Amino acid sequence: MNNLIKGLHKAFESRIRLGIMSALAVNDTLDFITLKEYLEVTDGNLSSHLRALENEKFITVQKSFVGRKPNTKYSMTTAGKRAFAGHLDALEKLINKQK
Repeated sequence: MNNLIKGLHKAFESRIRLGIMSALAVNDTLDFITLKEYLEVTDGNLSSHLRALENEKFITVQKSFVGRKPNTKYSMTTAGKRAFAGHLDALEKLINKQK
């Protein structure tokens, strides 16, 4: 059992970070507002989790303006894709071991 949980990544223990990565896994990019609506979280809560994932180099941030309004888009990096796939694989192994 201990070997199974070694594959779980600490960065994805939070349900919000898991949600961010799940949403980005099936979308090339998502903007802040869309992520906020998907996850039903506050601006501050989402910002802190996005920052943590950015610090891990699991997501990239693209800031621009649409008209006069700022628009921030997020994408998963190659390292993020690898880490998230490893995390999901470890979860699957853990679940299948329990059957």
